[in-house]
Amino acid sequence: MGPARRFRVIARIAIALVWLARWRIRTRGVEHVPRSGGAVITWNHTGHVDFVTTMWPIYRQVGRTARILAKGELWRSWTTRWVVRFVDAVPVDRRPGADRTAPFGAAVAALRSDDLVLVAPEGTISPSFELLPFRSGAVRMAQQAGVPLVPSVSWGSHRMVTYGHRFSLRRAFGLPVEVAFGPPIDVPAAADVDEVTAQLREAMRHLLDEVQRDYPDGTPAGAWWVPARLGGGAPPVEDPPDSPA
Repeated sequence: MGPARRFRVIARIAIALVWLARWRIRTRGVEHVPRSGGAVITWNHTGHVDFVTTMWPIYRQVGRTARILAKGELWRSWTTRWVVRFVDAVPVDRRPGADRTAPFGAAVAALRSDDLVLVAPEGTISPSFELLPFRSGAVRMAQQAGVPLVPSVSWGSHRMVTYGHRFSLRRAFGLPVEVAFGPPIDVPAAADVDEVTAQLREAMRHLLDEVQRDYPDGTPAGAWWVPARLGGGAPPVEDPPDSPA
């Protein structure tokens, strides 16, 4: 069984679980996801299952699978390693000074083979639920492979399970989830990687602000899952991003 078919098996399991949990997933901008050819899909990291909500419209509405860059720790846990191996995810060693040449090369090769690759530029879950500083890997791999970047964000799945908040079946049932994709960003061979990374972050910041403010359950004052910027109880960031104009 090839990687794409294995991915579809896991996707069908995820779809069944989401249906049983009665999640209300609302999407926008799916037309920005290419129907064919390689592309880097970037997503914001707020919880342990947000990659599922990011892939939801890509798989169900566009009909495509993807390679996912995931932290290497998932391969060392018996509860998760079978999943990441089964879907042929790309392991990334996040330890300082670690050699990331192999995962970067694997991602570029997948993009050149017309695959989609999912990357979280923050590299870790954001406790504040605001965007953390971005790493440049997503831009560099898009540039080397000659494919576009497609910014995306999701909001809501972190209420089920995230850093500092264990899985809750009660919180998981009936969750509204927002997913948004922005226009593709081209990365010419001569482009400045840092400038494009800043452009990508700005695009995702605008998308995130939109889905947070349009969220069906609103932004309850003091709620742990709401950013401090919106009056919630999430830890504030040391240097909070400016509000979009």
